[in-house]
Amino acid sequence: MRALPLIASSDLKFTFREPLDSLPFFNPDIEEAGPPASIERWRAEIRDHAALVICSPEYAHGVPGVLKNALDWLVGGVEIVGKPVAVIQTSLPSTTAHASLVEILSVMGARVVPDASVGVPLRGLRLDEHGIASDPDLAPVLRAAMTALMASASLSQAPSATTSNP
Repeated sequence: MRALPLIASSDLKFTFREPLDSLPFFNPDIEEAGPPASIERWRAEIRDHAALVICSPEYAHGVPGVLKNALDWLVGGVEIVGKPVAVIQTSLPSTTAHASLVEILSVMGARVVPDASVGVPLRGLRLDEHGIASDPDLAPVLRAAMTALMASASLSQAPSATTSNP
C-alpha cells in the first residue's frame, strides 16, 4: 500500500487510515443507539474519498475478522454504495479471501473495479515500498491498477455517470 503513492499519478492523493483494530466489534444494538465516534470517523473517511484501495491478507481461507468487522459497520449505510474499489491481492496463489472480499464489497453496493483489482506476487520478496515502486515487474501492474481506479472514480463523479430508476 505504501508503494502506491510512489508509482501512481500525482493527481491521486492517498490517505492511510489508522489500524482497523481500533474499531469496536459490530453490534446492531450499538448501531441503533448511535454509533461511537470512532465509527462515525470511519464512515466519514469512506464517504469523503472518491475511491478505496483494499489490500488484505488471507487467513484460514478467509477475510481477516478485523476487516470484516470494519466493513460490517458500513452495511446499511450509503458511504460505500457505488464507490469504486480496488482490491489488491499480494498473497498469491491464495485466492479464497480475495474472492470473498470482492463478493462482500459487491453485496454492500461497492463498485469493485476489475482493472484496478490486481494480484501482485509479493510472497517471499523482501521489498519495502521503494523496492516495490522500482521493481520492473510489480510497479507497472500497480500503476495500471491505480490509473484504472482513477478513471473509474472520475467516471462515477461525472454527471453522465449518474443513473435513474426505470
